[in-house]
Amino acid sequence: MIGTVIITGANGSLGLGFVESFLSKYPQHTLVATVRNPSPDTDPNTAKLLKIVSKYPTAKVHVEALDLGNLAGVRSFAEKLAVQVASKELPRIAAIVCNASTWSLESGQKFTSDDYESTFQVCHLSHYLLVLKLLSSMDTTSGRIVMLGSVVTYDKYNPLSSLGPCFPDNFEELVKPSSDPPKLVHDRGFQRYATAKLANVTFANDLSERLQKDSKLSKITVTSMDPGGLPSSRAQAGQKKSARIMMATINQLMPVLKYFTTAFRTTEDSGRDLAIVSVDPAFEGKRGYYVGQNLDTAAPASQDARMQKQLWEGCWRWAGLTPAETALQNI
Repeated sequence: MIGTVIITGANGSLGLGFVESFLSKYPQHTLVATVRNPSPDTDPNTAKLLKIVSKYPTAKVHVEALDLGNLAGVRSFAEKLAVQVASKELPRIAAIVCNASTWSLESGQKFTSDDYESTFQVCHLSHYLLVLKLLSSMDTTSGRIVMLGSVVTYDKYNPLSSLGPCFPDNFEELVKPSSDPPKLVHDRGFQRYATAKLANVTFANDLSERLQKDSKLSKITVTSMDPGGLPSSRAQAGQKKSARIMMATINQLMPVLKYFTTAFRTTEDSGRDLAIVSVDPAFEGKRGYYVGQNLDTAAPASQDARMQKQLWEGCWRWAGLTPAETALQNI
């Protein structure tokens, strides 16, 4: 069904690849492209986004400000969008693409205006709030929710960090972590990022089950997608020097490597796959975990019912949600 598609982090590296593909292949939809700073004069990445949009003068695009580091702002944005849908200023929501992310590696811990750890809030918690608030505005016959996963959600060797994803025994540490040991500042930062991505996949699995048990929302599907490693992403600037050099080298080889591996992708190829999973008719009704367009198996931890329950309850509490704020009955 033709509708509104929302993507967070639309001016990020993957977001730009998504927008280019989306506007060229799915012009029938309305795109709400959210960015933290909508001014092209002060944000060169927003300027890049608007340059892409300008190539499609007949496209229905709204570039909107959304700071995922502020829960009140997320709430306000969702409520405004719901009014626009209810008044038919915007079509019902066909897809919510939870793409935005951040990490703090060498720079150490960072916190949002809500005083929560920024990687977890931006990557996961604010998306949790946004999705649950907007369920009542979705197309209930074929709406889609897409969470962004990653290969780092699996508990296996990672050459970039000695620490892998891990839900702490005390879930409060997801938003209020203890101090990092000086020698582990980078790796603890990477672990927080991996854990936030694991939270995305865990939430996707949990929400999918809850929606299927809700008679009014059961046809809304949830997928999580690993876009692959993106060596050209500007986020690589946050890596330690050795990792930056490695990613720059891989990026130089991508014209050849793309034919031999899916572990690393160009932002254009991954953006195309994300657009396809999010809105293409071929993926209507599909659920599960995807690497690009290929169905795969999610990390075991994301399928643990106890972890799902703890994560859900924690996010509900941290976001300050009430039952009246979401259309979901199975809460």
